Amino acid sequence: MIRLDAATVLLQWSVGGLFFLWFTTRRREVGLGYGWLLRGTYLLMALGGFAAGVAFGFVPVRDISALLVAIAATVVLVVSVRRKAAGVSGAAAEHDRRSARVAEMTGIDRTATVTAPADTEVGAGPEFPPVLDLVAPAIGLVGLIAAGIDASTGGAENMGVALLRTLTGALFLGAVTDAMLLGHWYLVQPGLPRKHLNDLVRALGWVWPIEVVALLLPVGMIAVWTGEVDDGWNGTLGWFWAACAITTIVLVYVTKAALKERYYSAVMAATGLLYLAILTAFGTDLVARAVLAG
Repeated sequence: MIRLDAATVLLQWSVGGLFFLWFTTRRREVGLGYGWLLRGTYLLMALGGFAAGVAFGFVPVRDISALLVAIAATVVLVVSVRRKAAGVSGAAAEHDRRSARVAEMTGIDRTATVTAPADTEVGAGPEFPPVLDLVAPAIGLVGLIAAGIDASTGGAENMGVALLRTLTGALFLGAVTDAMLLGHWYLVQPGLPRKHLNDLVRALGWVWPIEVVALLLPVGMIAVWTGEVDDGWNGTLGWFWAACAITTIVLVYVTKAALKERYYSAVMAATGLLYLAILTAFGTDLVARAVLAG
């Protein structure tokens, strides 16, 4: 019901990351460069997934979907670059709000940027619509369903567990990766509200229990502890997986606590914690794949 398959993992990673890109940019406050960074990264992962499928075991729907995800992400990237002159309306509005607040407090008036409702034009030409970032994940969802079905061992129950693990894994890997990358983006856009990073960390906390439960369902990691599944290390990998899973959720809560601090350095501290969370989150997902696939 699960495989350590590079093609599936790369497709999961790209689909989850692109979905949470939309999740973050839907309010039109994060700079366009963040979207360029993530689309470029994940389209390469999707291409890698397609190549891995062709090289190591072709699953037609999954691997063609991976190629289409890369193409869709590329098209959306081109659209975003072509519309860069329009800017980001939410960021402009936030800048003006803060400028007005400074003027009220200090009496120093700053020139306001152009502001407009999110659905109108800002600057030169129409603004990039964030909803376009849902196209690639929607295509990738079809491929992930195919990957889950291909990994199942037969029967509706086994297929359900395989699909749950595949889809939840995509969200899990995407959320933790985007959170770490967004934490770095505050160096580029220091005035960005913390709510965006908080939302991603919160989403990771919501996905975590579903990921862990999915990997515990039979045949799951409990079977490693009982000896039903041999990990080759007398159950050590099972306990290592448990340590990764527990550490991940602990880091989520510690990151939330760090983001409550008023100082800007708290964002950098949270980013460092998310570095660690990526390691433990990948341990949670990939160690289980390696053990249960064997």
